Amino acid sequence: MSNLIQALKRMPGLGPKSAERIAFHILRIPQKDAKALAFSILKVKERIKFCSRCGNLSEEDLCDICKDSNRDRSIICVVEQPNDILAVEKTSAFKGLYHVLGGALSPLDGIEPQNLRIKELFGRLKKERIKEVIIATDSDSEGETTALYLADRLKRTQIKVTRIAFGLPAGTNLEYADEVTLSNAIEGRRNL
Repeated sequence: MSNLIQALKRMPGLGPKSAERIAFHILRIPQKDAKALAFSILKVKERIKFCSRCGNLSEEDLCDICKDSNRDRSIICVVEQPNDILAVEKTSAFKGLYHVLGGALSPLDGIEPQNLRIKELFGRLKKERIKEVIIATDSDSEGETTALYLADRLKRTQIKVTRIAFGLPAGTNLEYADEVTLSNAIEGRRNL
């Protein structure tokens, strides 16, 4: 049990208590369910890889989005991780292509431009007929640093560079919004 708890604690977002609860849950479930869980983990590790073009998750060399001929191939949305693609896709608001950086710049953690898929992004921009790059990194300090770095590098190209707007979630009252969120909402305003 101790080994299982230690292994679970290494998962992102799981502290000692959560790891312990999950370990005891695994102990209580039927043997066939535990085997199915273990089998699913092994199959994911065996079959899932990164798309050679965009860095999304895929079972093949190219992901379904890169293979989709109905996508707008003139726009690339740059995200930090593959799970960010899932979040954007759920909105059904974006029909272009993606590029996964594999993280965000964080000099304190030793993550420099060469540690991300920035060179691959610029390689795509040279080969593909891209008219716009949408930077959709997180709004935390690492994401903002990455967005500023990319925007500065992209200034040298003839490609339009945009940043997703950050602001108030739908249904939120202004009085409860923090200053940064409200500031981003004002800066990201659009014409009516």
